Amino acid sequence: MSKGLKKILIVDDDDSIRKTFALVLGKKYRILAEKDPAQALDKAQTARVDLVITDVKMPGFNGLELIKKLREGGYQGDAMLISAHPEMVRLEDLGRYQISHYFVKPLDLKVLDLSIERLFQMKEAPGAGA
Repeated sequence: MSKGLKKILIVDDDDSIRKTFALVLGKKYRILAEKDPAQALDKAQTARVDLVITDVKMPGFNGLELIKKLREGGYQGDAMLISAHPEMVRLEDLGRYQISHYFVKPLDLKVLDLSIERLFQMKEAPGAGA
């Protein structure tokens, strides 16, 4: 049954965020988690994930840079950003890198879950897609 589950990659340097997201979202989706953006880049490309949810501020390169690198590498899946530092994200970056949602920490996990559910439903709706 897990074969048909959508794959979500959670990228955050905070262990508690990764664990909480995995606990909440793992009931409906296959969750992969990374704390290092460089490793997440490799994992997203090899695991063929449907959605990347990344923190913005992390050691190494930030979440926006991660999504930019994924897009440059041909990643066509969805992307969401989370951050406790809203001043680090410009609206034009959301459009440029095709980021569907941006959440400010602390975030409501029910809203996150609903947003993901609706995003996937829209993708599967008749007439939707590329």
